[in-house]
Formats: sequence, C-alpha cells, structure tokens
Amino acid sequence: MIAKRWMRRWIPGLLTAGVLAGAAGCSTPPAPRAAPGPTAVSVTAGPVPARSAPAAPPATAEPCPSGGVRLVEMEGNAAMGLRVADFQLVNCGDQPYALEGYPQLSLRDDRNEAVPVAVEHGAAGITTGASNLDEAPRPVTLAPGQAASFGMVWRNLVTDSAVPAATARIVEVEPRPGAPRLWLRLAAPVDLGNSGRLGLGPWRPMTR
Repeated sequence: MIAKRWMRRWIPGLLTAGVLAGAAGCSTPPAPRAAPGPTAVSVTAGPVPARSAPAAPPATAEPCPSGGVRLVEMEGNAAMGLRVADFQLVNCGDQPYALEGYPQLSLRDDRNEAVPVAVEHGAAGITTGASNLDEAPRPVTLAPGQAASFGMVWRNLVTDSAVPAATARIVEVEPRPGAPRLWLRLAAPVDLGNSGRLGLGPWRPMTR
C-alpha cells in the first residue's frame, strides 16, 4: 500500500520533469546574431587622367616671298629618256602681277654651283608635239590668288663618255625682268646627261 502511494507521488513528478526537460530540449534556439556586414573598403581613386593637351595650332602658311609670287614644282613626266616638267607661279601678294614672254631660268647642282645648259625657247630640236612649249608668248596678268605656268623639256642623254653627266637639283627663275629671283629645290632633278640643252615654254595662264 505504501509502495503504491509512493509510486503515485513519484510518477507525476517524473512526468513533469520529463516534460520540462523535453520542453527545454525542444525550445527554439535563439536566433543567431546577425552576420556582420561587409567591411567597408576604402577605395582609392585611380590616377586622374591627364587632360588632353590642346590641339596644336595649324602650321602657319609659308610667307609670301618679297616679290609677291611663289614658285611651285608640278608633276613631271619621263619616258624613254625624254623629260618634261611644269612649274606654277602663284600670285600670293595683294597686287596684280604682270608677266610676258618667257621666264629667265638657270640651274644649279647640290653644291649650289651653276650647271652649264643652253636654254632655248620652245621645244624645237628636242621633241615634237609639245604645243604648250611652242605656242607664241602673250601677256598674262595675275590677280591675287591666280597662277600662271611654264613648261620645260630635255633629254637624258649621254653621248660622250668623256663629258660628265650633269644633274641639277635647284632651279632659279626670274619671273620678269628685274624681279627678285625665286629659288626652288626640286623633288625630281633635271638630269641632263651631257646633252646640255633645255627647251623652255612661255608663261601661260592657269585655268581651273
């Protein structure tokens, strides 16, 4: 009898303890602490791009020579030893420029020494069919900005091995009597061989 009363007292206590223990074991664990946010990273700005240098100003145009005109080498032609070259005279001044007849022309070599050459008016004896060289001269007046041209022809011949071949790389032109002479280094040299002759055409107005 005593044993039954003891069991009745002990079992409820045991159940209560078990329930409490179970409750303690099954309770929801506290929420974990929030993970720390990403550590702030100090971002160092990269090198500041250099400012673009201002564009260089356009090259200043070549000043107009004191005589008010400029000599320009034009495209030439060479075939079977026959050479043809053309030159342009541009009025770069602010006054009209009058021309007549033929330019006065001389040649120089790399050492700036005169190259002996017989300059003849027209192309007679050097070639045929060069109408621009053989036409009659006429007066030409250039307004500012306008241009005139003249041509010349020669043959690159070596007929005497005892005579050195002549090559001119500089041309000097006096556009009209008494005018300042114009000096021009040539892109295409005048290779005369030892022929010693050059045909020269008159001034002609340039047409556009």
